[in-house]
Amino acid sequence: MTKTILITGGSRGIGSATAVLFAQKGWNVAISFVGNQESADETCAKCERVGFTGNAFARKCDVRDEDSVVAFFAATRERFGAIDAVVNNAGIVAPQSTLAEMTADRMKAVFDTNVLGAYLVAREAARTVSSGGAIVNVSSVAAKLGSPGEYVDYAGSKGAVDSLTIGLSKELGPKGIRVNAVRPGIIDTDIHGSVGRPERVTEIGPACPLGRPGQADEVAQSIYWLISDDASYVTGSLLDVSGGR
Repeated sequence: MTKTILITGGSRGIGSATAVLFAQKGWNVAISFVGNQESADETCAKCERVGFTGNAFARKCDVRDEDSVVAFFAATRERFGAIDAVVNNAGIVAPQSTLAEMTADRMKAVFDTNVLGAYLVAREAARTVSSGGAIVNVSSVAAKLGSPGEYVDYAGSKGAVDSLTIGLSKELGPKGIRVNAVRPGIIDTDIHGSVGRPERVTEIGPACPLGRPGQADEVAQSIYWLISDDASYVTGSLLDVSGGR
C-alpha cells in the first residue's frame, strides 16, 4: 500500500524539495501553503512528474489557526487514507534586528507561527499518525547559535521546537511513533530574500567548515532518512544539517 506524508509549508524551499523527494520514492504527498497558490501548484506538478498522477495535492492552511490545521489533516485523510509521516516545516523569519529594537508585534508573529503553529501541527500528528510512522520537526541550527544581532526571536522559537521534539518523542515512543528534528544551517532558499537579505547565503555560507551553503535537497534527504526504516531506532534526536556550523 502506498504511504502518505503530510508536509506543512510545502510550497517552497525545504518543504517543496521534501515533497518532491517523497513523491519520487513513491509516496502520496499532501502539502500546505499559506499564500502562494502558484508555488504550491508547481510543487504538486513536480511531484506528479516524478511520482504518479494523483499522488499530490495542496491545501491552504494557516498553522496559527487550529481549525485550519485540523481541516488540513482531515482533508489529507479523506484524500489518501492513513497518514504515515508528518514534516512539521511551516515557519517564518523577520528582518534582521537586535532584540532591543524588536516590536512586540514582530515577536508575536514569529512565535505564533513557529511555536504555536508547530505545536498545533505536532498535536494533530500525534492524534493521527499511524503506529510505526514518524514525525520530523524542522528546527534550525539557530536554536543553539542564538542568532545574535539578527533573529534571536527566530532562534528562540526553534529552541521551542527542539524541546517539542524531545518531549513528544517520549510520549509517542510507546505507540511506535518516532519523533525527530532536523536543524538546517545556511540553506540556499528564498527565505533570506523574503526578509531583505538575499546576500546572506553568499556571505555566511563560505564561512561554514564545509565552505559553502547547503541546498534544500540536502535537507530533504536527511528528512527522508529520519522517516525511513533505516532510522528505525532513532527518536528524540536533533540532526544538524548545517555544514558544521
